[in-house]
Amino acid sequence: MTPTRLRQRVRAELCPWLVEGLVAARRGLALAFLSQLGAVPLLALSVASFGVTPVGLGVLTLPIALLAVRGFADMHRRFLREWWGVRVPRPYRPDPVDDFEPLDVPSSIRYYRRLVTDPATWRDLLWLLIDAPLGLVLGLLPAWLIIYGIHGVVATPFFWPYMEEFYGYGLTWPVHSRPMAVLAFVQGVGILFLGFWSGKRLLRTYTRVTRRLLAPTAKDDLSRRVVELTETRSAAVDAQAAELRRIERDLHDGTQARLVAVGIKLGLAEQLLGRDPEVARRLLVEARQAGAQALAELRDLVRGIHPPVLAERGLEGAVRALALDLPIPVRVDVDLPGRAQAPVESAGYFAVAEALANVAKHSGATSAWVRVGYAGERLTMVVGDDGAGGAVAREGGGLDGLRRRLAPFDGTLEVDSPVGGPTTVRMELPCVL
Repeated sequence: MTPTRLRQRVRAELCPWLVEGLVAARRGLALAFLSQLGAVPLLALSVASFGVTPVGLGVLTLPIALLAVRGFADMHRRFLREWWGVRVPRPYRPDPVDDFEPLDVPSSIRYYRRLVTDPATWRDLLWLLIDAPLGLVLGLLPAWLIIYGIHGVVATPFFWPYMEEFYGYGLTWPVHSRPMAVLAFVQGVGILFLGFWSGKRLLRTYTRVTRRLLAPTAKDDLSRRVVELTETRSAAVDAQAAELRRIERDLHDGTQARLVAVGIKLGLAEQLLGRDPEVARRLLVEARQAGAQALAELRDLVRGIHPPVLAERGLEGAVRALALDLPIPVRVDVDLPGRAQAPVESAGYFAVAEALANVAKHSGATSAWVRVGYAGERLTMVVGDDGAGGAVAREGGGLDGLRRRLAPFDGTLEVDSPVGGPTTVRMELPCVL
């Protein structure tokens, strides 16, 4: 191997490794900062709220504290998903917070009972207790090793005569001569390597501990799964019945009516063919036009059941065709190594179609984008726009219908739509290509 190729290979393998180590160190610093800024105060507030419960104040303060704890835990679940692709479901019991009013005694008492009887609450508090020291140590260690290694590689070997005036030491021993400075340099290289190497591994250890405490237990997961399957089965049955009613209505009111009109016109034309050929000819022309309209409506109906473009060109081609029909420019980015099963493709297509329809109707956007990808055996579809924002998945609304469409496939829907925009709708469907 030539020196040039060797340098290129070392650069190609070393640079991503260094970047990975720096990213891990940055994430570790963020976790260490959050562990002290979030975990410690929230744990203290929760313990204090339990302490003042006998005098009645805890009934008012504990629900607020535990809601904040759950929000803090949800933020860590999002970090685990975005950083490592680790999905940690929320383990909490159904939690109707709509009837909770802070500092309102009756609603606080009801909510207090729900929280203290939920096992996930106590697991969250245990996680806070562990996260405070664990997040600090595992979060700071990679960055500290990198900084200390740079000190040993750069500062001590070259500036030790000037540094001795202040503290006179290198990394672990006194540096009073150049040979000692060389040893400090070698040790600094080792510590620097250890910092880059350990960052991702230490954060993986933190991830495993966090996931074990924040994820549902096997029993809770089974109970939640039973509830989800019951709900999704009911939603699938309702959606199928609604779809059949729509198809029946479209056939009855559209195609069937036009075919009846064609039959009537043909019958009249047959009767008038001998007496008034001109009128019969006009009736035949009208019958042909009505037949063409009926055929077009029938094609539209079939396209609404399973679009031919989806069967012919796959999800990528179908999504690009959807984007072309929108009245605003839509940027499409699709990266799929293969094709999913036909039902999953169909569900993904109609989910994107409905999301884009919502963009055109309600967002007031001037542009939109669609990203479709596949990772971790999950088909991911992200639809965004630069509109006014403020979209909420209300019961019975369009986004709620979108969630129900994905539910039979164990799909998920996440909406990020701050007031003022932009809006991002993220949809995921588990599948195998």
